[in-house]
This record gives sequence, structure tokens and C-alpha cells, in this order.
Amino acid sequence: MSDFPVIRTPRLILRELCPADVPALFAIHSDADAMQWFGTDPITDYPQAEQLLALFASWRSLPNPGTRWAIERHNQPGLLGTCGLFKWNRQWRSCAVGFELGRAAQGQGLMTEALEAVVGWGFEHMALNRIEAQVHPRNLASLRLLERAGFVREGLSRQAGYWLGTHHDLVQYGLLRADWLSLAPLAAGSA
Repeated sequence: MSDFPVIRTPRLILRELCPADVPALFAIHSDADAMQWFGTDPITDYPQAEQLLALFASWRSLPNPGTRWAIERHNQPGLLGTCGLFKWNRQWRSCAVGFELGRAAQGQGLMTEALEAVVGWGFEHMALNRIEAQVHPRNLASLRLLERAGFVREGLSRQAGYWLGTHHDLVQYGLLRADWLSLAPLAAGSA
């Protein structure tokens, strides 16, 4: 994982986050309503957004590395959100996925497009067998997104998360390589 992998979809470019993305990261991650589902407290200032950018960049050098992509449109530069694979367990051939999208970009199928591309990249380039996601039970948009992408609900992890001063239950989802191959017949030829 040396060079940052750029992914192109019909409408999007998934690229490395950069310092120019800090204002958009701040706007997304300071939105208290949106962050109620993200698993962290909302950020309150630009230095925290800069730290978040550094955190996402540092994932690539961890013993169990990860990659967080910036999401932007082909014809309209500017960060819309992020999507990434992290907690890569090479021995188990598994990792977790996380994502968020700014309000102005929601409801247009952009995260569906980004998530499908990131999941496909993970299965093809990381030799994954399993991708996991944990979502707050009331985050209906993310639950529907994962189910559309083929993720299967596996259960409830009681009080697995802690943010905004309280413990939260999280719904566990998983997508297996075999599931992904059956959903994406064209991917089977390239994997």
C-alpha cells in the first residue's frame, strides 16, 4: 500500500484526502445532527478537522492498515464526504468499512456508488473475504445503504459504541466475498 489508490466511478473520483479538504471535513464533522450516527462527538474547530485529516492519513501506516478516500464529483472538485476500509486483519482477510457524506450530497446515490467501488477495491486488491460495518440502529439511511450493497445483518452489539456521553448499541453487518461475487457478476471476472 505505497501509492494512494485513486478509484474512478461513473460520477465520482475517490482520491487521497488533502489539506484543502479541511473546511469540508469541518462542515461535515461539526454537524451535530449528522454526527449523532458517526460514532464520535462532533468536532468544534478547524484544528480538530486537521487532526482528523492526519488520522485518516495515518491509517495507511498502521500495522493493520486502512485507507480513507475523499469523495468528489468528476466535474465539480470539492469534498462531498469520505469512505474507507480500516482495521485490516490480513491473517483473517477481513476489515471494516466506514463512511459519511455532507448533507448537500445526500439522497443522490453518491454514497452507494462510492461504497460499491470501495468494497470492490477491497475484495480485489486486499484479498478480503469479509467486510464488516457497525451502524446505530436508528441510522436508517446507512442501514438501507448497506443492505442495498449486499451486506447482511448479523446481530446487535449491545453498548458497543460510546459517544455524546452515552453508550450505544450497534447493528453488525457483514459482506462476504462470495456474496459480493454473486451480486456483481462482472466483478467475478476481474477478481
